[in-house]
Amino acid sequence: MKNDKLLGILKEIGLSEDEAIVYLSTLSLGITSVLKIARATNIKRTTVYGIIDALKEKGLMRVELKGLKQFYAAENPERLEVMLERRKDEFSKMLPEFQALYGLEGGESVIKYYTGITAMQKIYWDSLSEVRPHGEYLVIANQDKWYATDPKFSMAYIEERAKKPMIIRELFQDTPLAHEHKKIERNFNSTIKILPSSNPFNIDTLLLPEKMIMFELTPPYITIVIENKSLIALHKELFEIIWRAIP
Repeated sequence: MKNDKLLGILKEIGLSEDEAIVYLSTLSLGITSVLKIARATNIKRTTVYGIIDALKEKGLMRVELKGLKQFYAAENPERLEVMLERRKDEFSKMLPEFQALYGLEGGESVIKYYTGITAMQKIYWDSLSEVRPHGEYLVIANQDKWYATDPKFSMAYIEERAKKPMIIRELFQDTPLAHEHKKIERNFNSTIKILPSSNPFNIDTLLLPEKMIMFELTPPYITIVIENKSLIALHKELFEIIWRAIP
């Protein structure tokens, strides 16, 4: 279906599935109410309010007042191009750091570079077989953004990881989902600490015994796998410093 293709494009740009559905539906509805959006999308009205707020922050939704009532309208799709340009600028700023990693020397250093959600998910699955029993699996993450890339995959991965006899410690950005997962951390064989509130970051870091993996959570979804003992040791030490500093 044509709408499926449009939804896919919106998700690639960086919208969650629900955000993409609401935005696309509102484009066709014009100026409308939350009730009509909820009916058109089959999403609960209470949930639609939060999605609208998220789209407003992204510059993709506006509020219009008619008397004492609020109505909502999707912004011109040209705004999507602005989002892409912004993400391109963010990547350009990070490029020197990627190049510095690429320039690492030494016979024991390996840098691998991948693009796309499919590659990212495969690397996540592969990571589960790379930690020996009672080995450490360390994470620094924006759990909300990671989960939003593909909720079904994320839940399946967390459940499968919980079955492994590994020591999982996670530093999460201060977000609603992070606090939810903190409450049930024992269910998933994990110990979670919440980082101090700060600006959102778009790159998750996974530290394994012999690899450091960096996942960019915005298009084009770049994944970098680094095998360098000195670099991994440094980042593990930084992880420990942060971990000890948080009660």
